[in-house]
Amino acid sequence: MRWWLVGVGLWLTVVLVVPDVQAGGRPPNPQGEEGHRGKRKRDGKGRTREGRSRPLKIRLVPGPNILEKPAANQGSSGFLKVYRSTKDQQSSYSVIPVPNDPSEAVVPLTQEEIQKILWREEVEHREEEERLRKKDEARRKRRKERKEQEEIQRKIVEGKRRKEEEALRLQVEKEEEWRKQIEEAEERRRQEEQIQREEEERKNKEKEALEKERKLKEEMRKQDEIQRIEAEERQSEAEEKEVWLRGDVFQMTPKEPDLLPVPIPIPPALTEEQEETELGEENLMTRRSGGAGLPLGCDISDVTLTCENAQLRHFPPLSISELKSLSLEGNNITNIPAGAFNGIPNLEWINLKKNKLTSAGIDANSFKGLKMLRRLYLDENLLDTMPPDLPPTLQELKINENKLSRIDENSFQDLSSLVILELEGNMLSEGNVDPKAFTPLIELSYLRLGRNHFRMVPQGLPRSLLELYLENNLIEEISETAFNQTSNLNVVSLRHNKLDETMIAPMAWFNHRNLESIDLSHNKLHLVPSFLPKSLVHLVLVGNRIERIPGFVFAHMDPGLEYLYLSFNKLDGEGVEPESFFGVYHTMTEMCLDHNQLIHVPVGISEMTNLHFLRLDNNQIRSISDESICDPNHSGEATLVGVRIENNYIDPQKVSPTAFSCVRSASSVVLKPQKTK
Repeated sequence: MRWWLVGVGLWLTVVLVVPDVQAGGRPPNPQGEEGHRGKRKRDGKGRTREGRSRPLKIRLVPGPNILEKPAANQGSSGFLKVYRSTKDQQSSYSVIPVPNDPSEAVVPLTQEEIQKILWREEVEHREEEERLRKKDEARRKRRKERKEQEEIQRKIVEGKRRKEEEALRLQVEKEEEWRKQIEEAEERRRQEEQIQREEEERKNKEKEALEKERKLKEEMRKQDEIQRIEAEERQSEAEEKEVWLRGDVFQMTPKEPDLLPVPIPIPPALTEEQEETELGEENLMTRRSGGAGLPLGCDISDVTLTCENAQLRHFPPLSISELKSLSLEGNNITNIPAGAFNGIPNLEWINLKKNKLTSAGIDANSFKGLKMLRRLYLDENLLDTMPPDLPPTLQELKINENKLSRIDENSFQDLSSLVILELEGNMLSEGNVDPKAFTPLIELSYLRLGRNHFRMVPQGLPRSLLELYLENNLIEEISETAFNQTSNLNVVSLRHNKLDETMIAPMAWFNHRNLESIDLSHNKLHLVPSFLPKSLVHLVLVGNRIERIPGFVFAHMDPGLEYLYLSFNKLDGEGVEPESFFGVYHTMTEMCLDHNQLIHVPVGISEMTNLHFLRLDNNQIRSISDESICDPNHSGEATLVGVRIENNYIDPQKVSPTAFSCVRSASSVVLKPQKTK
């Protein structure tokens, strides 16, 4: 009975005292929040499973002799202080059974076990705090990573938006540029059509004038023949020997001054054009009847006097005001005295080719008084400087194959009307040609400087220049400024020089909008040059050392290349890439790849829908497939007019009949002969 009362007392003590002690002795939470307690595990329905007995709840009351732990464990210290104040305890510990099972025996715990339990509780508390701290750190880290990810995503979206805006801006600019290019092309086309119409009109007028001159000359020959026949009849009747000459053109004393003038026969019928020149013909015929003669090889009409290869040593004195053209080619004339043309002031064309004229032999006043002179030819003479004081009306000047070694600043003074200038076959170079010499030539459009000693493109060329020929020089380099002043160039010929692709500046002619034809034949090129002008139509690269056509080299051209000549080079099977002809599939008209080292038909030829002529002869091609030259899916009209593929290693019997389905006529394909393997 006594033990039962002791047990009840201990139980009441534990129930009433221990919770307050534990509550008062627990250390405060540094964060001001309630401590986290682990949740009791339950079954899936959120309640304690039925039929499961509760474990024993052991209330521990420490004895009076228990050792205190360090001050850091405030919960344990409070518990021990309260426990020591408890009186009338018969044993150190009492085990109070759970009310569900009060008859079950309570096993008391030793002080060491209580100490372990308290330490374990403290360790678990610290571990829980560490776990919560790590959990908070992980949460903060995830939040930071999420913000960083959102910032990265925002930057990506912003970058995409900027790229889209930039692409849209570029597209708008490109469309604007295309529109401007189209307008410029349309304007250029209208100007070209206008120039073409004017050129056609000029050619028609020249043709009409030449035809008129030919008819007049033919009529004069007929009259001369009639005169000759009548003279022979009179000579036979009078039994006199007379020598008929053509008149006193050279103001020579007649052999027989008493010779009566020969009557001028009248043609049976005269056209309107002949009637207009009847008066001039009568005047000329009157001069012919003067009894004087021309040297052998001379011929005269109403407006033209020709004395070619007549072995003249001096300039003949002439007095024919109606004369328009004078040709003294192929004589031995050494000088032109002052006033030589006073008697023929209306000359428009003078031909003095193949004589022995020197610069010292041409007087400063030789060409004075010629107010209508348009063309002057001085080829194949001995001139070493430009003739002085040429007429300002001159439009065409040729001084080819001379010994010109200097062109001064004033050499072309007052020649503002000059359109055509040819100075080929001389001794000119960039060292003896003054850059300011071409300044007065504001109308010059055609310039030939071939067969000289230039090592670079001459400077100071006029802006009006349309065609420039510099073949057979020593040019090794084309700088970016070589053609800066000649933005209107249409044709450039640099054949037979010493150029290679590394010495052609990328921007040398890239911005030329009118340059349509370039000839770089017989140089030292190893590949097709890049940065060719966008407007290029005609490209000649014959006789180089070209081994490769780079991809997309023609892609920037607008409207596109039409004529490509690559004969006599070193192109092989690897030198032509699939993208080599990109950009010319719809414009290429004529292409020559003969005399190379091709082992198969280059890729892309079958896609050229406008190709008319193709040369692949003298290569090493061994076969032709159905898709090599013609597109098997093409159902339109055949465009190829001629194909030459002879002198290869092709077996004609193995060529499919459909291989040339795009050729208009089978006779236009030259397939034989072939080389033997």
